Amino acid sequence: MYTNQEPLVSNLICTINCCSSVSYCRVIHARVVKSVNYSDGFIGDQLVSSYIKFGCSEDAQQLFDEMPNKDVVSWNSLISGFSQRGYINKCLFALFRMKLELGMKPNEVTFLSLIPVCTYFGALDVGKYIHGFALKIGTLMESKVLNSLINMYGKCGYLDAACQLFEAMPIRNIISWNSMIMNFTQNGHAEEGVRCFNLMRLAGVKPDEGTIVALLQACEDLGVGKLADGVHGVIFSCCLNANERITTALLIVYAKLGRLNASKKVFGEMISPDGVAWTAMLAGYAMHGCGGKALELFKIMVKEGMKPDHVTFTHLLNACSHSGYVKEGKYYFRIMSEVYGIVPRLDHYSCMVDLLSRYGLLNEAYDLIMKMPIEPNSGVWGALLSACRVYGNVELGREVAERLIALDPSDSRNYIMLSNIYSACRLWRDASMVRALMKDRRVIRNPGCSFIEHGNKIHRFVVGDRSHPEWEKIHVKLEELIRKMRKAGFVSKTEFVLHDV
Repeated sequence: MYTNQEPLVSNLICTINCCSSVSYCRVIHARVVKSVNYSDGFIGDQLVSSYIKFGCSEDAQQLFDEMPNKDVVSWNSLISGFSQRGYINKCLFALFRMKLELGMKPNEVTFLSLIPVCTYFGALDVGKYIHGFALKIGTLMESKVLNSLINMYGKCGYLDAACQLFEAMPIRNIISWNSMIMNFTQNGHAEEGVRCFNLMRLAGVKPDEGTIVALLQACEDLGVGKLADGVHGVIFSCCLNANERITTALLIVYAKLGRLNASKKVFGEMISPDGVAWTAMLAGYAMHGCGGKALELFKIMVKEGMKPDHVTFTHLLNACSHSGYVKEGKYYFRIMSEVYGIVPRLDHYSCMVDLLSRYGLLNEAYDLIMKMPIEPNSGVWGALLSACRVYGNVELGREVAERLIALDPSDSRNYIMLSNIYSACRLWRDASMVRALMKDRRVIRNPGCSFIEHGNKIHRFVVGDRSHPEWEKIHVKLEELIRKMRKAGFVSKTEFVLHDV
């Protein structure tokens, strides 16, 4: 036995933290039993956490039960370990034992371990229980606990509860504000998220990276270009323009709002863009049909020493598809695995099927699907079905549609597409049978809609919708445009109409 245990305990704790397998963990455990006490330097708690980390929850529980003189730190280590592994039931069982058997009072750390696992699994009922328990023992007013609960309620879609907690907070820090902005945005209330940001500025709280990321998400959801410009100004005023995560998110938003030049400007101002930024810019080119620029950027990216990943190749193949680069698409699909060692995923196959299908190579696209080493999903089959409609391939279209309907019988798009294929070939009886099948299965078609930005606001239009306050003026203008189009010689195409006209 050592006379001075401190160096041994320190070495053992260091070894536990560097442990790479459960076998080593058991060897260290044996040495702890032989040479020191579990309470020395909290080494027992460290071992418990290590066992849980390697998925050996039974060993962790057994060791924990053997430990004498367990305090709140010990229980928190156990609960925290279970929480990180997603063992929500074990977390609750440990909490009940801690409270009922030993009468031990949980603290702030206990709740900060319990709430995130409820958030991750969407266990709202459990989260409400923990909320009530924290209120009962007087821990609720801790800002970290409140922020965690606000985040949980928001992620679970319980926005009213998140708002109530936020409004009751005596002191709101940057995390509180960021959580609420993100909660509004993620629950479809982006305008409220922007309003919350304005209140935050009035309260004198300076935005950070989390604030800007949440705001940019709101910009993307609202689709208002001027709002993105405003956020861009905030980024500069807060000296966050050197933050690569923020600038990458900004160029993505600009690209999605149709402002490719703004994306290029942001990318050009980045000092040393990483692989994510290069991929984001490439995705912008692909999105806007600039296939040549996407291929050129990819070559520069590789030349600069950046290693492309599977996401990069997804956007690269997408760019080839949208620009008609069949030869180039086949080349990059091949070198993706041969040169860069990236195994093709469903997204890559979907892009290739779309590329081949767009340019009439339907049989080649079908053969590629049949040779896939993984099961094709609706995205892969859907790319081929669209081409069958365009090129009027009824037989292949019927087979593909049947596969899609088998994958997801509730998706109305597959029925509509097949009906359109029949209509284009004037097979009205078959088209009617598809429509009847939709009716029998109670499949409802979601109406198509269009959006336009005007006056710092996004206006949404649906066929036959009269909810817009100026719908009468809009219909008058629409009729005027239709008359001018007919006068100019434009004729309605009826090959995809669902009825015999």
